Amino acid sequence: MPVELLHLYRAPGHSFAGRHGQPPLDIPMVEVDALECVAGRGLVGDRYFDRKPDYKGQITFFAWETHQDLCRQLNTPDRPPWVYRRNVITRGVDLNAWIGVEFEIQGVRFAGTEEARPCYWMNTAVGPGAEDLLQGRGGLRARILSPGTLRRTATAPA
Repeated sequence: MPVELLHLYRAPGHSFAGRHGQPPLDIPMVEVDALECVAGRGLVGDRYFDRKPDYKGQITFFAWETHQDLCRQLNTPDRPPWVYRRNVITRGVDLNAWIGVEFEIQGVRFAGTEEARPCYWMNTAVGPGAEDLLQGRGGLRARILSPGTLRRTATAPA
C-alpha cells in the first residue's frame, strides 16, 4: 500500500528556533492542499526554504500513527497534528526506515537524512512528557532531490 498524505503544512516563520528561555512565537503552521517542492532548496513558502546549501531538513514528515498514540498517552484527543511543526503527516509508512534512503512520493524524489529529533519544546507544544514519548519517533527530515508537487491523498479519521 502506498504512503498516504493526510495533512500538508508550511510555516512562514519559526515559533521555537532561537527562543531558548523565552516563550514561543505564535506563528501557525498553514495547512495547504499542495506543497511545491524545489530540489535542493525546500518548500516554497516555508520557513526553511533556502535556509542553507544542502540543508538536511528541507522537508519534514511525521506519522499519523505516532500522533494518535501520543494523543492517547497524554489524554489530549483534540490536539491537532500541526503542533509537531512537521510539513507532511503520513499514514502507513515506517519513517525511520527511510533514514539514509532515497525514496519517492508522487513523483518527487527525496533523501531521508535523519530523525526529526524531538526537543524540550514538544512538552510545550504537545503536552508534558511529549519529548520523552517522541524519542525514536519524532519524524523524518529529508532533502528534496527532484522538483514536484505533493498533494493530500487521504483524509485523516476523526
